[in-house]
Amino acid sequence: MDLAIVGNNHRPSPAMDRKIWSKIPVELLERILSMLPLKTFLSLRSTCKYFRSLIFSPLFISKHTNPPSSPSMCSFLLLSHPQATHYLLYDTVLNTWRNFGLPLSRNLSFTPLLSTASCLLSFSAVPDSSNSAFLIYNLLSRSSRTIKYPEFPFAFELSTLITNPNGYKLFCLSSNNHVYVYDSRARNWTRYDGIQRTLGHSYHQQGVLFNGSLYFTTREPFLVVNFEIQTGNWEVLEADLPDELTFVRLATGSTGRNGDYSNKLFMFGGIGRNGISKNMKIWELDEKGRKWDEIESVPEMMCRKFGSVCYHNYEHIYCFWHQGMICVCCYNWPEVLYYKVDRRTWHWLPKCPSLPHKWSCGFKWFSFVPDFCALV
Repeated sequence: MDLAIVGNNHRPSPAMDRKIWSKIPVELLERILSMLPLKTFLSLRSTCKYFRSLIFSPLFISKHTNPPSSPSMCSFLLLSHPQATHYLLYDTVLNTWRNFGLPLSRNLSFTPLLSTASCLLSFSAVPDSSNSAFLIYNLLSRSSRTIKYPEFPFAFELSTLITNPNGYKLFCLSSNNHVYVYDSRARNWTRYDGIQRTLGHSYHQQGVLFNGSLYFTTREPFLVVNFEIQTGNWEVLEADLPDELTFVRLATGSTGRNGDYSNKLFMFGGIGRNGISKNMKIWELDEKGRKWDEIESVPEMMCRKFGSVCYHNYEHIYCFWHQGMICVCCYNWPEVLYYKVDRRTWHWLPKCPSLPHKWSCGFKWFSFVPDFCALV
């Protein structure tokens, strides 16, 4: 067989003028780059600061983020520390620390971060507001809203941000035992009566959203209570708690496989006597809401380590859900103990290599999974 060789009579195309790229509108450039495969895009982020910031652009998020019930292609654990000049990010998709910061102004980088939900960040003591307002910042749209405190002075705790397709709500419990809920659609605060029990056994634990209510635990004797967001009513969960609890934390998330997902309420706590936890376990509330079923215990060596780093001072412990994981954190320890619910395995999240060794407390972790459901 003869092979016919055809010569190329076309002249090579002239090199593209670099000035063309500088004239392309930002929106068009973002659209072009969002079409790249995820692996290619991640390799380009070291090119410049602008490319690194594109991971938070709406086009990139919309292309690489899956439906809420399935694992996201863009999810992080965010670490805040009072001595840090920026927030540290651990990529839970690629299982590595990231060396880029969130696109925040310098003022916000030093403002206390209270809570996160979707792409929204909630800050307190906003600069230039006489320390009398919250600030809700949308990381995708780079927009924000300042929310004046419902009263002044305003001492609050258990600040919890809740998103929905129409906006968000901000829950706060005041020192005079009143509940205040801010509605972003109505743009006002509503006051409700509190519950005649002291909520929370940790200053860092937030309420957890489950079936339209925020769930909390009380101090000893331990109870699980819930606040119905639409009506403002309080109820005590009927399910009896395990015996000999030393502390209790809650977390809620969607679990399942092959598209069959359901929301679950989990409880993490210590078992022991005289305030000392001999072991730590996770329970799951059954479908009828009347029984806590034990699902897993923390391995002995991990349990000993976690007990030693918190010095059995359980007020430093807080817990939250992140992409199929129950994350257990300690305010004075830079690592996270987490449990993968589907695999039923325990792990330690590695310490950030850029953290100074002298930082011994002040570690506040948040789940950060950007999507489009929240509007400022």
